[in-house]
Amino acid sequence: MTKNELVQRLEDKQSIIGIVGLGYVGLPLMLRYQEAGYRVLGFDIDKSKVARLNKGETYIAHIRAEAISEAREAGFEATADFSRAEEPDAMVLCVPTPLDRHLEPDLSFVLQTTDSLVPHMRPGQVLSLESTTYPGTTDEELKPRIESRGFQVGKDVFLVFSPEREDPANPDFTTRTIPKVVGGCTPACLEVGKALYGQVIDKLVPVSSTRVAEMTKLLENIHRAVNIGLVNEMKIVADRMGIDIHEVIRAAATKPFGFVPYYPGPGLGGHCIPIDPFYLTWKAREYGINTRFIELAGEINRAMPEWVVSKVVEALNSRGKALKGSTVLVLGIAYKRNVDDMRESPSVELMELLRSKGALIDYSDPHIPAFPQMREHHFDLKSVPLTAASLARFDCVLVATDHKAFDYDLIKRHSRLIVDARGVYKEPAENIVKA
Repeated sequence: MTKNELVQRLEDKQSIIGIVGLGYVGLPLMLRYQEAGYRVLGFDIDKSKVARLNKGETYIAHIRAEAISEAREAGFEATADFSRAEEPDAMVLCVPTPLDRHLEPDLSFVLQTTDSLVPHMRPGQVLSLESTTYPGTTDEELKPRIESRGFQVGKDVFLVFSPEREDPANPDFTTRTIPKVVGGCTPACLEVGKALYGQVIDKLVPVSSTRVAEMTKLLENIHRAVNIGLVNEMKIVADRMGIDIHEVIRAAATKPFGFVPYYPGPGLGGHCIPIDPFYLTWKAREYGINTRFIELAGEINRAMPEWVVSKVVEALNSRGKALKGSTVLVLGIAYKRNVDDMRESPSVELMELLRSKGALIDYSDPHIPAFPQMREHHFDLKSVPLTAASLARFDCVLVATDHKAFDYDLIKRHSRLIVDARGVYKEPAENIVKA
């Protein structure tokens, strides 16, 4: 299949779209392609996910099971058989890019996935990487793997980088309405990339190369990480001065120009902001550059859980109690409000720190009924229902994730002590300590 034929098939919605990695990025993208009239074949190494999707079930809180069932009825199929990679005209990689324990990029998911797909690729296909990574990954790592089959990128097959911009559970933005950056390894690759996304995304932002697209995604998240680091540091200064940083931010945000509000918290969570800056700092060292500003923000943000725990200790001490032996209820263990996603959640680190200091830990999270199995953390706990009686039995309630489902008035009325790490309580009260 020639480039022009592939572009025409994509624009006419005659192509099968392969989505590789059916998680928080891949699943919404699958639904959008299905909604737009494409047939989608989903790939995932997790056979339990594949089985649930093929039954019309969901495993992500903000994605309705009905949407999965409707996609199934329209032709969507999930598989763990990567030999079927020859079937789609397009394959979109939405796999994790975490850090290792040395804060260095772990591209194993991307590379292993690519190695699983490449033996089954055929001429006339396009491969798009959406996973956040350092500039150069697409043309330094993926391109040689594809060309090892004897393909010429830009002629036989086409290679694109188009970073995901999902914001789970945000009702104001959807996969369709968030503008999409697209970069190709060659001009022909970019043309195919625009055809791949042009029918499902309202606005495309073409850029000159995959490296520009890769750097764009990193800049977006580094911008947030640095500004959150700044406001977290300001929070500590304001706390020492007896000033409520949230009141300061609300006042500053009334300025109609030159200020964008960012909010402090107990640490950074999710699969992007705590991780992505270190992809650039790692790559920058190859060019002899030290990214001091970015790394300083990372140090501040990673120190926040310890600071919040120190506020819990201080608050309990002021009431004549030690942290050791005290009962602490952590409110919210997802990394952000209104989702069930626990990736890099600072709440989990808070629980680990509190437990290591002798506190007796429980948690409450309406989106996570039981603490899941995690590689690095284990708590044999289930979510505590919030009632007047259950709240009253804890020495301290720590607001770690500000889910809208929590009844904050109930919590305030019946908790002996609240340590608020999210600024949910605007008015001061005897039983509330800001953290």
